[in-house]
This record gives sequence, C-alpha cells and structure tokens, in this order.
Amino acid sequence: MPSLSDAIRAALLTGDPRSKVMATRKLVRDWRMGRLAGHGDTPMPDKPAWPDYLELLPPGRMPKRRRGGSEQTRIALWHSLAHIEFVAIDLALDMVGRFGADMAPEFTDDFLAVAADEAMHFALIERKLRALLTHYGALPAHGGLWEAAQLTSEDVAARLALVLEARGLDVTPATRDRVEAQGDRQGARLLQRILDDEIRHVRMGVKHFTKWCEIHQESPADHWKTLVARHFHGTLRPPFNDSARLAAGLSRDFYTPVA
Repeated sequence: MPSLSDAIRAALLTGDPRSKVMATRKLVRDWRMGRLAGHGDTPMPDKPAWPDYLELLPPGRMPKRRRGGSEQTRIALWHSLAHIEFVAIDLALDMVGRFGADMAPEFTDDFLAVAADEAMHFALIERKLRALLTHYGALPAHGGLWEAAQLTSEDVAARLALVLEARGLDVTPATRDRVEAQGDRQGARLLQRILDDEIRHVRMGVKHFTKWCEIHQESPADHWKTLVARHFHGTLRPPFNDSARLAAGLSRDFYTPVA
C-alpha cells in the first residue's frame, strides 16, 4: 500500500493543472477510504511542478490590470485568481506532507480537506476562463507565491502563520461586489463560495496554531506577530474584513498592531 507522503509528493510534482487537480482529489479520497498507509518518510520537493508554458514574473514586472469592465480586464482578474488557487493546492498538500506526521491526526484531515477545496476552486475558475475563450497559462503569473512556503519549510508554526495572514478575506468581498456590478452573477456566486471556504480554512489554521502555542506555552497573538515580522515582507494594510476574520477566529489582537 503506498504511503500518504508518496501520493502527496507525486501530486506536487504533477505540473499539468488538470492532472494535479485529479491527483489531489484521488489522494484525498484514497486517504479517507483507508487506501493509503500512514505518512511515511518520502521527502517533499523544494518546489512543486507547474505548467511548462506558464510564464512566471517577479511582482514588479507583472502587468498592471486596467480599471473597468473590459474583456481583457475580466480575463486578467480570473487568471490571477486561478493562479492563486492553483498554488494553494500545493501549499495545502505540502503542509500535510511536510508537517503532518508530527502533528495530531486532525491536522492531516483538515489540510487534506483544504487541498480538495482548493482543487475544486481552481477547476471552477478554469471553467470560467474557458467560458471567456482562454485558459490558465495564457497570461503571466506572479512568480513569488511559493516564496513564503520556502521560507517556512522547517517551522510548522511559521507555515500556519502564513494561513492566518488571511489577506483573501479582506480583498475577496470587494472583488465579488465589482464582478456582480458588471453583471456577472455566476462569477459573484463563485467568489462568495471561495470566501466562505476561505473563512473555514483560516479557522482550521487558527485552531492548529493555537494548539501549537498552547503546547509550547506561547501567546497565539504575540507569537503570530513575531513570526510575521521574522518571515514575511511588506505590511498588512487596512481595510480589514473584521467580520470575516472574526468568523475565522482571528481577533483584532492578531493583526491591528502590525498593520
């Protein structure tokens, strides 16, 4: 029987988007059905495989999206969201493969559920791109989204702090409202679904981060601020979606002092 870490490594090293989605769904299903052995000792890759045709650019070289509701602007928005969700699949899988063996069993179950959700989100956005007569990889993508994962590859608390950064909770509502104002109700419903799932994902991160802090006798809010200062570049800037953050278990004690 293959191990869970074997299956995760194989999915991480799958570059074709559809194949990565299918591999992720299969390994999550196999784990839940008892078709995979425990974590095993298969090492995780330093970087996952992405499509060969995807052009990656540093943040400063990414084309600026124009304001307004042109077709090109809509395509650029959905392509950016597709890339975020595609990388999120790898982040969730790597979380389990890298740290799951040393955490409580619930940690593995929770973040495999996150991986399955992110795979579903990507598939829905890719379908949206196809409806716009384009596809994931047709535009350049942000090349730095994996950097924070590499910086936290040895520290589960720091990796969980990445989940608690929760910037998606702040920006998704405005994006949803803008998409709906342009007459795209289906797109707005998709973004609401992603937002609802993201609240649940952050809540999982808060749960495991708080548990880690209890074991190591750290204040969750204070330790999170220490990790943010140590590992992450830039600053957290308002406005914050306080209600969504609170629903995810993030009180203002976490993020307002570092904003």
